[in-house]
Amino acid sequence: MAENEGFTQSLDNAPLGLFHLRAVVISGTGFFTDAYDLFIIGAAMVLIKQEWAPSKFLVGLVGSSALLAAFLGATVFGRLADAVGRKRIYGLEAVIMALGALLSAFAPNLWWLLIFRFIMGIGIGGDYPVSAVLMSEYANIKDRGKLVALVFSMQALGLVAGPVVALTLMASGIPNDIAWRIMLGLGAIPALAVIYLRRRMPESPRYVAQVRGQTDEAARNWEAFSGQKVAAPEQAPMHQKVGLKELLSRRSTLRLLLGTAGSWFLFDYAYYGNSISMPLVLKGVEPHTSTLTTMAWSLIIFAVFAAPGYVLAFARIDQVGHKRLQIIGFVMMALSFFVIGIWHGIASHVALFIIIFGISYFFAEFGPNTTTFVIPAEVYPVSIRTTGHGISAGVAKLGAFIGVFLFPLMSSTFGIAGTLLITAVFSILGALVTLVLPEPSGRSLEELSHDLGRRLVPAGGHRPTR
Repeated sequence: MAENEGFTQSLDNAPLGLFHLRAVVISGTGFFTDAYDLFIIGAAMVLIKQEWAPSKFLVGLVGSSALLAAFLGATVFGRLADAVGRKRIYGLEAVIMALGALLSAFAPNLWWLLIFRFIMGIGIGGDYPVSAVLMSEYANIKDRGKLVALVFSMQALGLVAGPVVALTLMASGIPNDIAWRIMLGLGAIPALAVIYLRRRMPESPRYVAQVRGQTDEAARNWEAFSGQKVAAPEQAPMHQKVGLKELLSRRSTLRLLLGTAGSWFLFDYAYYGNSISMPLVLKGVEPHTSTLTTMAWSLIIFAVFAAPGYVLAFARIDQVGHKRLQIIGFVMMALSFFVIGIWHGIASHVALFIIIFGISYFFAEFGPNTTTFVIPAEVYPVSIRTTGHGISAGVAKLGAFIGVFLFPLMSSTFGIAGTLLITAVFSILGALVTLVLPEPSGRSLEELSHDLGRRLVPAGGHRPTR
C-alpha cells in the first residue's frame, strides 16, 4: 500500500507547475465557449425580436432551449465519462458545440433557431463534468480549488466577450438581421480550438490507475503531461468502486446529490434568469434608453463587478473554504436582491440600481457560481465522479432553464422588483442546502472518497461494487 499511496501522493503534493496551467487553459477554453454561447443569446434576442416579433413565450423558450439541452448533455456525458473514460468524451462535446453554433447562425426562423440552440446545449452540458473532473484529478491538494476555479473563471471572459461583440457589431453599422447571426456563429471559433487542444491532453492518471487498474499507463500519462517521473505502484490502488445504483439509492450519496445538485439548481435559477434576461431587466429600469446603451450597461456589470468576483474566487477559495465561500455568496446575493425588491423607488436611480445589481454579480462569482462547479468535482468517488458532477450540472441547468423561461413572464406579472424578491428566496434556500455538504478544502480526493465509502458499507460488511 505504501507504493500505492505514494502514487496518489505524488499527484496530491506536486508543486504548482506549467503543466497545471496547461490543463487550465485546455479545460478553460471550453468554458469560455460555453459562457459565450449561453449568454450571447440575450443580446441576440434584442435584435431578433425586432426582426421576427416573437411572443414572450417564444422569447423565453429560445433563450432557454440550450439550457434544457445542457441538462441532457451533462447527465449523459457525465455518466459516459465514468464508463468509458474522460478523454474519449473530451472533445466530442466540443464538436457538438461548434456544430450548434454554426447552424444557429443560419437559422431560417425562430423554431429552427430553437432546435439548433438545443443541439449546441447538449455539447455545452457535456463539457461541464469532464472539464471540472479532469482538472480536479490532475490537481494537487493545496491548489485544487484554485485550479478548478480557474477553469471556471474562463466563463468571465465569455461573459465579457458577449457584450463586447454585440456592441462592436451594432456600432459598426452592420444590419441587425446580419449582426445577430454573426454573434451566434462566432461561438464556433473557440469550440474548434478546443477540439484541437483536447486531443493533446492525456487521460486522467487517477482514473486510469483507480478504475481501470492500469497503473503503468497512469504513471506514463502523468510523466508525459507533467514532466515529473513517478514510479508506478506494483498493484492497482485499493479503490471502492461505487456504481450508479449506489449513487441513487444510498442515503449518504443522495445527501451529496442534494447538496451539490440542489444548491446548483437554486443558484442557476437565480443567475441565468438574471443574466440572459439582463438587457430586458435594464430596459425595464429605463424603458427609453437605446439598445446600445443597454448593452453598454451589461458590459459594465460584467466587467466591473462579475470579473473581479471570479478573480477573487480563484485567488481565495482554498483559504476561505469551498463550502463556506458558497454560503457567503448566497447570503450576499439574497441581500442584494432583497434591497432591490423592497426599494420601490430604486428604478428612478439607474446608477444605484446598477451598483446594487452588480454587487449581486460580484458575490455570485465570489461564491456559488464558482463553488457549485468546484465542489461536485471533489466530493464523489472516482468511479462516479463525472456521473455525480454531471447529474448536478444537469439538474442545475434545468433550474437555469426554468429561470430563463419564467423571468420574462414573471417580470411582466410581478415587475422587476417582485421577480428579484423571489430570486432572493431561492438564494437563501441555496445557502441552507449547502449546509449538508462536507468541506473539501485541504483534503485529498481519496480521503473524501474514503469517508464516503465508510458510510456506504452496509450492515453485513460487504462493500458495493460498480
